[in-house]
Amino acid sequence: MEFKNVLMVVTDLPRSVEFYHKYLGLNVELDFGANVTLTGGICLQTRESWLEFVQKPAGLLRFGGNDAELYFETEDFDSFLNTLGGVRLVAPVVEHRWGQRVVRLYDPDDHIIEVGEPLQVVCRRFLESGLTQEGIARRMDIPLELVEKWLPDRD
Repeated sequence: MEFKNVLMVVTDLPRSVEFYHKYLGLNVELDFGANVTLTGGICLQTRESWLEFVQKPAGLLRFGGNDAELYFETEDFDSFLNTLGGVRLVAPVVEHRWGQRVVRLYDPDDHIIEVGEPLQVVCRRFLESGLTQEGIARRMDIPLELVEKWLPDRD
């Protein structure tokens, strides 16, 4: 068995396709009318067709459950933040205890999207701030071997 895609139900397919393209750079790979597959393996399905597929009444479909997210990473986190004018955030930018900065936002149907810095970028940021590879491993609570892999010949 092989996992293939994540499917999310949306109320306005063109609006959602535009959102995912504008903010996350995803493009339509396949368009079946009521369902599109975006780059990265995310499928968007119209609400009406989904209800028909699962044979459930509309009242059982709920948006904004705040119980799952799609996770993305970007090397240029600060530039990404500058594109988010008008996008509703779940919460302000967070820096986790291991130093990774992330932001969570809502898509047009209140699905949560998280965008964070790759851990390799966090390592480089800490190296540039003066930490040694050993200090980075302690600060991020990760094995030194992983830091050495991500920052080869950088000490």
